[in-house]
Amino acid sequence: MTISDDNLATLVLAIKAWGRELGFAQIGVADVDLTRAEPGLQAWLDAGYHGDMHYMATHGMKRARPADLVPGTVRVITARMNYLPRDMGDGWCEREVRKAEDAQAAVVSVYARGRDYHKVLRARLQQLAQRIEHEAGVFGYRVFTDSAPVMEVELAEKSGIGWRGKHTLLLNRDAGSMYFLGEILTDLPLPVDAPATRHCGQCRACIDICPTQAILGPCKLDARRCISYLTIELRGSIPVELRPLIGNRIYGCDECQLVCPWNKFAQRASLPDFDVRNGLDGATLVELFAWEEDDFNSRLEGSPIRRIGHECWLRNLAVGLGNTLRQAPDAAHIVAALQARAGHPSELVREHVAWALAQGSSSQAQPERQRQD
Repeated sequence: MTISDDNLATLVLAIKAWGRELGFAQIGVADVDLTRAEPGLQAWLDAGYHGDMHYMATHGMKRARPADLVPGTVRVITARMNYLPRDMGDGWCEREVRKAEDAQAAVVSVYARGRDYHKVLRARLQQLAQRIEHEAGVFGYRVFTDSAPVMEVELAEKSGIGWRGKHTLLLNRDAGSMYFLGEILTDLPLPVDAPATRHCGQCRACIDICPTQAILGPCKLDARRCISYLTIELRGSIPVELRPLIGNRIYGCDECQLVCPWNKFAQRASLPDFDVRNGLDGATLVELFAWEEDDFNSRLEGSPIRRIGHECWLRNLAVGLGNTLRQAPDAAHIVAALQARAGHPSELVREHVAWALAQGSSSQAQPERQRQD
């Protein structure tokens, strides 16, 4: 299909308008030259910072070469969609910080409290592509949402959506970082948008706040230490030395975003899909630890959390309960909840439950040692 330059420019304006109609906060267009990102990606992989995410190494440089992923690709239409729940009122950052300080609260990353974003964005991107096809004729494309070796942040930065913050997430001057990204790889030679400039300055709040010190420096993340990786991507045992640092965060971590000054501009979602489900903004660790596998599967139907499975769910909660028990060793209801899972069929769950129960014992022994000294 051949379209004149003038018509392509008009088409981009239409695509951006259609995107807004579909609930996207912003649409941009980037070329596919990511050669500047390749050395950093290779160094990150060579350092092993991807941990057990072996697919990262398997795909290698394909992540930086969209045309290798989808032959014929010359442009990437990038999109962002806000995810803060619609009823998230003013002062939400402060409330989220207090929740992480409440030892008995179960903290789920804000993005995961509603419907699975993969399904929402993929469906809406597909609708956008079909709208383009209806207006412009048949063209080559594929849609992606965190589901393939695509360097989403690099492409979004090139297309003017935002800039890579020091925590490695994308930042936008008008919307902070509380949004999802998605892409349409296409063979349409659309005019591209100007890349975003960076506006973090000397700020290092995200680096300093990270509970596990996973952010090694500006734009340098050791995923193996990141709480999001430990509670979502990692399928085995959580390293013992990192467990106390996880606190009560059972799925993901928002600390680096909560402290970011740009998130005072974070925008609410325009879609109901990201409204909170199952009371995940106010549940306790003990409540969620009581869910049996059938409860987990039925309640979290359509949630991104469901993909980690009940076993890792219990593993994460056991760590949170252990951290609570260390602060409140006489909390009988927590001890009882953990003991009820002590004989769980999963060795992974049993190990983390045993560790959690030991936290109460160790915290009780500490004052005794101090008295002896």
